[in-house]
Order: sequence, then structure tokens, then C-alpha cells
Amino acid sequence: MASLDLVQSLHGHDDRAWSVKWNPAGTILASCGSDTKIILWMEEGGKWSAKVTLTNAHQRTVRTVAWSPTGTYLASCSFDKTICIWKRDETGAFDSIATLEGHENEVKCVAWSISGEYLASCSRDKTVWIWTCEYDDEYDCLSVLHSHTQDVKKLCWSPSEDILVSCSYDNTIKLFKDDGDDWTCVETLSGHTSTVWSVGFDHSGNRLVSCSDDQTIKIWQRLGGEGDGNFGAQGWQCVCTLGGFHDRTIFDVDWNRKNGAIASAGADDSIKIFEEDLDVRDSLREPSFRLSFSVPRAHSQDVNAVSWNPVRPNLLASCSDDGSIKIWNYTQEAR
Repeated sequence: MASLDLVQSLHGHDDRAWSVKWNPAGTILASCGSDTKIILWMEEGGKWSAKVTLTNAHQRTVRTVAWSPTGTYLASCSFDKTICIWKRDETGAFDSIATLEGHENEVKCVAWSISGEYLASCSRDKTVWIWTCEYDDEYDCLSVLHSHTQDVKKLCWSPSEDILVSCSYDNTIKLFKDDGDDWTCVETLSGHTSTVWSVGFDHSGNRLVSCSDDQTIKIWQRLGGEGDGNFGAQGWQCVCTLGGFHDRTIFDVDWNRKNGAIASAGADDSIKIFEEDLDVRDSLREPSFRLSFSVPRAHSQDVNAVSWNPVRPNLLASCSDDGSIKIWNYTQEAR
């Protein structure tokens, strides 16, 4: 029987906690929140504690944090319209080395490409920006994308190639790619009937999971193989919709790239884990997912984010409006 057991509750934020992200080695958990703090949690003697607190870089809420593929850099974005780049030195200390400006409103998300060459940001100003570091930690904006018609909520990059995905208050998901001259929107995925809050790839980069204010989770399948250039009309399609599990807005989803489990969290204060049922496929070979486990009162208020540890796939982190960070241990059902 599957289970999701609380390992530890972490307290360090003075207000709501917005985002949690593991570093690539799975040894540091970064969290951020409305108190403008970024806290780095590390494990020692089987217990997690706050080892580093980064302050004074942002003047308002820090909405999201993101690690570079090497774990050397940490990006943070804020309602103060800026993005801060932090660099880890040989001693393990983090220093602010750059502040990126240009967005006209709150910056909602930042994300590094798998190659480490690009950093993407999105904002309430409806734009997606692509940044690159040329040399000596100097960042330049390569492209400003105006494809969305409303607030852009979340970004993620493919784990296998430099393809960017965004989701928005305009109910859509968009895919972007460098066509050689500039970054362009190569596909728009429609199907959600309200704000799309989060999106994430599986391990292959050929499937996406999204969640929405419409209280559904959707699985999207890429038609054709990886790197075959099959973008444009009908390049992706929705192959599964999960509804009736959350009874309020679903704020975040994360697809475990080691064991395939999908975690979701939302305004109903719950965390739910879904597993693909590999023994059940319909005549169209569309996948089937089932609810594996649910924690109805995972936090005392809205659960804003969930994040699977990339190295220890049983560990899940969550954060909430209640200000707490929680680390959970997921046990899959024996097969």
C-alpha cells in the first residue's frame, strides 16, 4: 500500500512560503516567500535545518527560486520586478552577482535550461524573457516573447533539449523554441477552462503535466519522437484528464523523473500523488493514471508548491501559505 509520511516540518519564514526547489544533487532545498527571504535547508544527522538565509536582494515577495543544472547558480524572482542571480563559491557561500531588470510588473517564475545556456523569466506583464550569460556573469536579454494575453504564471524547460514551456492566466500553455533567428512560439495547447498555474515535464521530455484553476490535471503527449522537429499544428495532444480529486484550485504539479509519480497541491490544503497504471490502456493507447495517495490536510492553508528530490526520489518537499516547509517520504505501492 502506498503512503506519504511526514518526515519533518521546517519553520523559518515569517509569512507565506511560495516556492521550494531542490538543487541538482538533492542535498540543498531552497525556499522563498513573502518575507523576502531565501532559505537554504540542508540535512545533518538525519535532520533538516536552515543553514543559509539570503536577504537584501529583493524588496518585495520572492515568488520563485531555480537552480542552474550544475547547482553553482541560484536564480530568484520577485514582485519587485527583478531577478537576482546568486553564485556559490568554493566555501559554499552564496553571493548576489547580478540583478536583471526589464519586466514591467511582478516576476512570477524563473527557470534554467538543461544546457545551462539560457535563463527564462515570466511576469504579470504577460511576457516571457530569454536571458543568456555571455561572459564574466554578465547577462543579456536575447528575446522578449509576447505570445500570452494575460499574466504568465510558470515556466519549465524540457529535460532533453532547449524547449521552453509557459502557462498563463489566459488558460493556455505555450511552447517556445529557437528557430535560428529568434525565439518563437511553436505551439499553443488549449484545453483548460481557467488559469493554468503550473506545468512540468516527465523524464523523457515527451510528456507534460499541467494543473489549473479548473481543478483538473492534464497529461499532454508529444506526437513523434524526440528532436524530430515535429512542432506546430497538432504537435502535442491531451491524452488524459484527471478531475474530481481536488475541490479547489490546483497550484502546482511535479512529475518525478525517477519513479514516474506525479505530485499535486492546491488551495484545498492537500497533496495528492498519482501513478500511471501501466496495465490499463484504452484502444487509442492513451495512458491511465490513478490516485495513489492523498494527504487531505497536508498544510493548514493553501499548498503553493511541491518538488521531488532529483536524487532521492522518495523525498517530496512542499510549502504553504501557513509559512511552513514540509519534507515527506513517499512509499510506492508494491507491484
